[in-house]
Amino acid sequence: MQLYRDDGVVLRTQKLGEADHIITVLARKTGKVRAVAKGVRRTRSRFGARLEPFTHVDLLLYQGRSLDTITQAEVIRSYGAPLTADYPRYTAGVAMLETAERFTPEEKEPTLRQFLLLIGGLRTLGESDHDPRLVLDAYLLRSLAVAGYAPVLDECARCGRKDRLPAFAIPAGGVVCANCRPPGAASPGPAAVALMTALLRGDWGTADQTERRHQIECSGLVAAYLQWHLEHSIRSLRHVERV
Repeated sequence: MQLYRDDGVVLRTQKLGEADHIITVLARKTGKVRAVAKGVRRTRSRFGARLEPFTHVDLLLYQGRSLDTITQAEVIRSYGAPLTADYPRYTAGVAMLETAERFTPEEKEPTLRQFLLLIGGLRTLGESDHDPRLVLDAYLLRSLAVAGYAPVLDECARCGRKDRLPAFAIPAGGVVCANCRPPGAASPGPAAVALMTALLRGDWGTADQTERRHQIECSGLVAAYLQWHLEHSIRSLRHVERV
């Protein structure tokens, strides 16, 4: 059987039988991998807590027909401790993991940019003083950009007009002018759109100074835009505190 080594972030675990787990990992070189960790639920398991979500691990695996098998696991860095101690950070982190998995639907297709984005997002979430909701929204917007779905925020997404952009139309791909506005488009305040722009650019000076009501409006737009493009709901978003 072919052995290979890679490092990745544990996204999810599922019970298998009486003692095993199926571990879903977003790996640096391989992409999304689903692999069996045998005996991980036993008290004397050699894996211990090394294969828990939020953990960046170095893995040695061998290929199987349907699932690979983890034979070695060493922790590179665990991002879980500062998140599990703080509910808003934890829920934001869970939403990041779920989003990363949704953006990598095919197994073993390399997605280095999504991997690096997840590492950076978890690090910022655990170490910075930024509001967890802002960190999550920045991560979601950048994940969309990496996937080719960045919202258009500085001109009409349909005709290219640069001024008087009163609406945000998700199917159109961003802000639109009055002439191009479709039925059902949202009417966000300019500050909410400016916050989305700041989060995409990494302008934390602007983002941190934005009023809470505009942050909430921005979060709603980002969540709706994300889930429309994924064609799937992100279940963990319902637990993120947005008020």
